[in-house]
Amino acid sequence: MTGKYGRIALVIFLGVAILTLLSSDAISKARTKAVTHHKSTPAKAIRSPRGPVLHSAAVLVKDQSTGRLLIQKRTAAVVPIASITKLMTAMVILDQDENLQGNLMIQKADVDRIRHSYSRLPVGATLTRREAMLLALMSSENRCAHALGRTYPGGIRACVAAMNAKARALGLSKTRFADTTGLANGNVSSARDLVKLVEAAYQYGLIREFTTCMETTIYAGRRMLEYRNSNRLIKNPDWDIGLSKTGYTDEAGRCLVMQAHVANRPLLIVLLDSQGRLTRLGDANRIRKWLEGSSQESPERKG
Repeated sequence: MTGKYGRIALVIFLGVAILTLLSSDAISKARTKAVTHHKSTPAKAIRSPRGPVLHSAAVLVKDQSTGRLLIQKRTAAVVPIASITKLMTAMVILDQDENLQGNLMIQKADVDRIRHSYSRLPVGATLTRREAMLLALMSSENRCAHALGRTYPGGIRACVAAMNAKARALGLSKTRFADTTGLANGNVSSARDLVKLVEAAYQYGLIREFTTCMETTIYAGRRMLEYRNSNRLIKNPDWDIGLSKTGYTDEAGRCLVMQAHVANRPLLIVLLDSQGRLTRLGDANRIRKWLEGSSQESPERKG
């Protein structure tokens, strides 16, 4: 009898011991899993972003010295480019008349019949061709851009044909021009093409000078007209801008292209279809601050 109870007690003891071991092993595994999860969570939380949050629909930032593409967003999208067109207008005009000799008169034909945009230049006003190009590039003056194309050898059609021919020569496969002002929706390009266009325009000293001019005064008959640059970043001491051009139509949104030095390297910046009056400027500043921060964190990335 005693032996029987002894065997029962032994079985109970062994069962309790096994259950204790199994419970301890489960607790240990659970703790290990919890510790592992706890260690991995902070690494995911502190991962640095790959770029700034930008609100322009299409963006491309290129290091001009190395060719490296630093920021890309919808770079192949073909969209209206508005007055960015005037950079190509200026290039073909300068190819034909490097010194911008002579005068031109604003005529009724130069008045915007597409969008009825406002101009302070009255019909009959006489300017030098140099003044006309300055206003077209600095303040995006549409009547000046049209008058420059109208007085091109062969007229507007010949000028637009020269613009499209130059686009093909530069390898701008997604770029088409319909007029010299950018008012027509037929003026289209992509961010990828516009980086090439800006780099080509940067080779012209007058384009660099005129697009970065802060302000000027023009005498139109008895009137003295003051004009300012359409890109307010030109006056910002935080920016070192070598070329600039803005553009705007309802279809194109607000556009901005620039050549600028940021974080000790030359950049080509394209911002297309920004909604909101200040969005393109905000995006430009976000790009500058992000690149300056990246440069400080990783000095070896400097170009």
